[in-house]
Amino acid sequence: MGDAIGRRAALLALALFATGAHAREEPLWEAGLGVFGLYLPDYRGSDQSRGYVFPIPYFVYRGDFLRADRDGVRGTFLHSERVDLDLSLGASLPVSSTKNLAREGMPNLKGSIEAGPALDVLLWALPDDRMKLELRVPVRAGMSIESSPRYTGLQLFPHLNLDVADPAGFAGWNLGLLAGPLFSDARHNRYFYEVDPAFATPTRPAYQPGGGYAGMVFLTGISKRFPKFWVGAFARYDTLQGAVFEDSPLVRAKHYAGGGIAISWILGESSERVPVNEYGGRPR
Repeated sequence: MGDAIGRRAALLALALFATGAHAREEPLWEAGLGVFGLYLPDYRGSDQSRGYVFPIPYFVYRGDFLRADRDGVRGTFLHSERVDLDLSLGASLPVSSTKNLAREGMPNLKGSIEAGPALDVLLWALPDDRMKLELRVPVRAGMSIESSPRYTGLQLFPHLNLDVADPAGFAGWNLGLLAGPLFSDARHNRYFYEVDPAFATPTRPAYQPGGGYAGMVFLTGISKRFPKFWVGAFARYDTLQGAVFEDSPLVRAKHYAGGGIAISWILGESSERVPVNEYGGRPR
């Protein structure tokens, strides 16, 4: 799964840090270490998938400006009862072209880091705050991780996000569901789906995509925070039907599913405690 949105969604799905269902106080920070298992395509549109197992840090920080929680790592510029404007961060992992038949002979895809604003709007919530629906609109610009970094383009991912605390009466569990269209600019699409004439073959013609609609993303994640450890899992389904780059010879699968599971052991926490809502964030 080489694209940034794909890897970020997977990681954020596994960052649904478990909490209870009512306002309370929790440590300002928690830290630990765990293991993350992931099985997804090399990139959106690839017909080859891989399994990954690697260590992951577990870190929650419930500050007023900087937060690191189930919604990722971000700085908060605007915080109100219904609207948040955050600085959102993300990353993607590299893809080796020697291991992917569609990209054989082409340059490897480098890993990247991303940053940009994210607007979160609370649309609806139950009176007891056990369920809430938000519109989230993150926009991120990417930069490749290499000796001479290069700009990898923009992605816009407006989506609806439903959070459910204690789903079906399972106390302490959190369920997250999200769905929405993905849009990416021409530079981003060229990074993943362009075939330069120098790398064209009889079965892989030259191709240069434009920017626009990049398919739909559907994702669900579930997690629970136990006294000394945290567990989470996610499942994801993507469709590239109608995407501006669906005719790229590098797109060999227009539909795919994947998932992952993680467990982290909590090794330490701060003595300072701060008020949080039922989803683990600072109250609105």
